[in-house]
Amino acid sequence: MGILFWKIEGLTGFLSYSILAAVLGMLQFGYNTGVINAPQSNIEYFMKDVYKSRYNADMLDENVKTLYSVVVSVFAIGGMVGGFSGGMVANRFGRKGGLLLNNILGITGGSLMWCAKVANSYEMLIAGRFIIGINCGLNTSLVPMYVSEISPLNLRGGLGTVNQLAVTVGLLISQVLGIEQILGTNEGWPLLLGLAVLPALLQLVLLPVCPESPRYLLLTKQWEEESRRALRRLRASNQVEEDIEEMRAEERAQQAESSTTMFELICSPTLRTPLYIGVVLQLSQQLSGINAVFYYSTNLFETAGLTPESAKFATIGIGCIMVIMTLISIPLMDRMGRRTLLLYGLGGMFIFSIFITISFLIKEFFGYVQEMIDWMSYLSVVSTLCFVKFFAMGPGSIPWMITAELFSQGPRPAAMSIAVLVNWMANFLVGIVFPSMKTALDNYTFLPFSVFLALFWIFTYKKVPETKNKTFEEILALFRHGNGRVSFRDSRLYGSMLNSVNALEQHLPITEQSGLVVTEEKCHQQESSGSEHSSRAGDTVSSQPPPLPPPRFPNSAV
Repeated sequence: MGILFWKIEGLTGFLSYSILAAVLGMLQFGYNTGVINAPQSNIEYFMKDVYKSRYNADMLDENVKTLYSVVVSVFAIGGMVGGFSGGMVANRFGRKGGLLLNNILGITGGSLMWCAKVANSYEMLIAGRFIIGINCGLNTSLVPMYVSEISPLNLRGGLGTVNQLAVTVGLLISQVLGIEQILGTNEGWPLLLGLAVLPALLQLVLLPVCPESPRYLLLTKQWEEESRRALRRLRASNQVEEDIEEMRAEERAQQAESSTTMFELICSPTLRTPLYIGVVLQLSQQLSGINAVFYYSTNLFETAGLTPESAKFATIGIGCIMVIMTLISIPLMDRMGRRTLLLYGLGGMFIFSIFITISFLIKEFFGYVQEMIDWMSYLSVVSTLCFVKFFAMGPGSIPWMITAELFSQGPRPAAMSIAVLVNWMANFLVGIVFPSMKTALDNYTFLPFSVFLALFWIFTYKKVPETKNKTFEEILALFRHGNGRVSFRDSRLYGSMLNSVNALEQHLPITEQSGLVVTEEKCHQQESSGSEHSSRAGDTVSSQPPPLPPPRFPNSAV
């Protein structure tokens, strides 16, 4: 309870409003990810009817399945385009400006899907899914960036999880509306897909009141007064110097990093490791098999032995589990830390992916026993729900959050673009390959995902640092000193010392501050080129008695 009060203490009404308006973009992403699941049979009948009316012949079932998989996966192709463009849009139009312009795509894509049946054109349906994919790709890049940049340090983890909460709410809404009693019918599915225009319209109404990202205003546009004004509104206080100083410290670190383009980002020795971590975490989200569940869960449950109606309600259960677990993970994010939750999530998904495979195998071997079929159907559903529960605990939200936290202002847009592109590429791969993989592997469909989950757990345990309660500058320093291989205790100590130096710098003349920055950069160069000297220095330090704890400064985050 004390933790919850501490979190709410820094959460102002206007900050809550701004985050709510922004995460409507992630709700759009969640809705369009899940909306295609329930009306699969209705859409396939529609495509058959269109083909027969045009060519006076029946479309082969194999071609129908292939065309439907195109409808599903073209969304991810659009997501790649949007995600890769996110950094450019964020730098050119700002985080808020980019989100506002993006809603034009959301309205266009939703309208095309809505009108596809009236126009008797499955090409229009595919085009609408592609355009809404671009919209969602931009949202997955711009929204986490905006939310992380307007959030105070102590709430950044919990508020970053709101991104995933919006995704899960969008998923749940699409699953509920997709049941046969509401819009999951031959007449209702066009409206079901067309309702994607509503989040876009609502964001166009709510977002203009919100401020642009203070970090973007100060560090990219160099508009200090506008940045202060935005911070005062978001914090509901005139005491914003600590935030300004944190951004200034980030700017000093950024000036020492000339790598801001994608090519320079990939080539930078300092930034290569965090980029590598961000990319692998994005892959861990998609190659975990979760989108196979989102896209094809109704079909999976029917394969497990459920009736079509029960399978749709079980799919709604997936959405409910996602929302509940995401709500639970919000206070845990800043209490337990990103890395710990990610390890729990990946480990739990690995265990229950094995259980899903076991349930399929037992159902095949004992298929002649009706009681065993019923029991295995129950085990399959429970295992799938637990699989989703552990996804929502960590891998659902943390990859987006950590990718935004691992980079300072300059390289962050390029890094987000690369990470989001990789995420959507993996999303597309799962969407297009899973039906064929399910046919080829049958009961062993989830085994490849189990292997990937085991590898991602090992990678996370060995390579991913904890970013809880660290400023962007401290996280960057963690990779500067040892490229991320420094121990967590040492990184915390370095963070305290770094903030202490920043606090002292405020009282120095401008010329001495500049000299201090130059001296620091020279020290970094000497450290990288003088490994032998560093080794001797380490021996000297290790022979001395343990140092006293560093003094606490007002702006220390550790």
